[in-house]
Amino acid sequence: MNEKLPDSPDWTRREFLAGTSAALVVAAAAAGTLEAQTPGAAPAIAVDPAVPHSTIRLTVNGVARDVEVEDRWTLAELLRDRLGLTGTKIGCDRGECGACTVLVDDQPVYSCSNLAVWMDGRRVTTVEGLSNGGPLTPLQQAFVAHDAAQCGFCTSGQLMSATALLKRNPRPSAADVKAALAGNLCRCGNYNRYVDSVVAAGGGVRSSVGGDQ
Repeated sequence: MNEKLPDSPDWTRREFLAGTSAALVVAAAAAGTLEAQTPGAAPAIAVDPAVPHSTIRLTVNGVARDVEVEDRWTLAELLRDRLGLTGTKIGCDRGECGACTVLVDDQPVYSCSNLAVWMDGRRVTTVEGLSNGGPLTPLQQAFVAHDAAQCGFCTSGQLMSATALLKRNPRPSAADVKAALAGNLCRCGNYNRYVDSVVAAGGGVRSSVGGDQ
């Protein structure tokens, strides 16, 4: 299917979706500013001195940080509200949807279900750290090429789970990808495109659909 869009005679549906996917993936990669990743940047929120708090040392997207956190904060709250790295999305906020997935020591975790204080001495990578201001990674490029992103809300979590998979298995099969992304829900139901993107990024063969859905 490659029909013309109404009132847009020069654009096909595939061209429109490819452009939209590119914008969403680039936005996911760029969400959160360089300032937010720089040590000493002003935090979005301050610690309440009346609440138990701790100072932790962690590495976020390659930058060592000493951060004061409330002991009740989740990793998602630390990343989004304290460090301004809003590429990590909060969906269900109870460890079910996977939208908040980040890497901790290269392992995918739900950041809404891990306390920030547990990150002391750990290495955290968010979607902002994939390209780190440079060109899109091959995985991100594959997401664009295969129209993976629809509304885009789950895209950053999908990228992080897929990145972890490719680190441990550079050439995953479709079955490998489905297993690795099983904890990441897509409310748009665009699972086939996500699978195809990750397989393609690993140099494999598209596994599910060959044309527009």
